[in-house]
Amino acid sequence: MADQFTVINHEKLEQFAQQLLEGVGVAPNRAALVASNLIFGNLRGVDSHGMQLLPYYLDQLKNGLINGAEDGAAIRESGGTMLYNANNGLGAVTSSICCDHAIRLAKANGIAFVVARDANHFGAAAYWGRKISSEGLIGFAFCNASPIVPPYQAKDPRLGTNPICMSVPGPEESSWLLDMATTTVAANRIFKAYHNKQEEIPAGWAMDKEGRPTTNTVEAFNGLIMPLGGYKGTGLSVMVEILCAILGGGAMSTEVGGLRVKDRPMGVSHSFLAIDPAKFVGADEFGTRMDKLTNYLHSATPGAGFDEVLIAGEPESRFEKQRKESGIPLGPGEWQRLLDWSTLLSVLPPVLNWCQTPHFFP
Repeated sequence: MADQFTVINHEKLEQFAQQLLEGVGVAPNRAALVASNLIFGNLRGVDSHGMQLLPYYLDQLKNGLINGAEDGAAIRESGGTMLYNANNGLGAVTSSICCDHAIRLAKANGIAFVVARDANHFGAAAYWGRKISSEGLIGFAFCNASPIVPPYQAKDPRLGTNPICMSVPGPEESSWLLDMATTTVAANRIFKAYHNKQEEIPAGWAMDKEGRPTTNTVEAFNGLIMPLGGYKGTGLSVMVEILCAILGGGAMSTEVGGLRVKDRPMGVSHSFLAIDPAKFVGADEFGTRMDKLTNYLHSATPGAGFDEVLIAGEPESRFEKQRKESGIPLGPGEWQRLLDWSTLLSVLPPVLNWCQTPHFFP
C-alpha cells in the first residue's frame, strides 16, 4: 500500500506554522516571516527546507538555543560592505535584515557584500536570493552549515552542505534561480526520509559512519552526506566556508552547531551578495541578454528520456503554481511531529485531507 500524505492548503499551513512559533514566544511579525520562509520551501517542492524544519526551530527556541527576540546589529559598514552580528537571532529574521542592507548598499555602490556571523538556519537560500533579485539586482546567498560532510577522501565530518544560491531579476515564474547544496543532496532530504520512516534513499546521497556509500536511511541519518562530484564539491564547500565563516569571523567546520545539536547555539555564518546590472550593461540590456541566453538553452534538443530543456528555477516554479492550487503534502512522520507540538502548545491544527502518494510529491 502506498504511503499516505497529509495535504494542506498552503495558506492554512503557513498560519499554523506562525501560531506554533508564537506558542513558544516568538512575536507575530517574526513568526510570520519564519512561516513564510518555510512555506516557500514546500511550495517550490523543496520539502527538505519546509515545514519539516519547524519542530527543530521550536525545540531550539523553547530550550533557549535561539533568541527569538533578537535582531542583531551591524559591526561595521564601509562602502558596499557590511559585517553583521546576528546575535543568535532567528535565521529568517537576521537574513531579512542583512538582505535589506545588501539591497541598500548595492543600489548606492553598484555591488554589496554583507556577511553575518553567530546566525541560525535560514531555510531555503533561494528565498534570500529572490528577495534581492526582486529589487532588480542579481542576488547571491551562501551559508556554512553543520559539519556532517567529510572532505573528499576522508571519513571524518568537517564541512557542511554549504549551499550556493544565485537569482537574477525578472518574472518569478521564468527567471534563472539556482539554489544548490555542495553535496549530492541537502542533508534535510535525508532527515525527512528518516522522520517519515522511509527505509531507503537513492544511491549516491550518503555514506555510513565509515565512509561507505549506503542507501539505508538509518545509516545515512547517523552517517555522512556525500560531497557533490567528489573533490569538486569539497572545493565549493570550502569556498562557501571562506566567504561566510572565515570572512565574517564566525564558527567554522567542527565549531558549528546544528539543528540536532542540543548543547550550544548553531552559530552559522551567512553571506549575501547583491549586484546592480544597471551599473554594468544596464538593467534593460541585462534582461534582454538573459532572455537570449534562456532561449539558447531552451532551444537545445532534449536528450534521451527528456521532453524539454529547463533552466534553474523552472521546476520549482511549476511546483509552486501546482501546490498553491492543490495544497502541500506532508509525510506521516512530519505531520505527527507537528501534531505533537500543536498538542504541547495548545494550537489547533488546520483542517486536512488524506490522500495516497500525490504525483506532485518529489
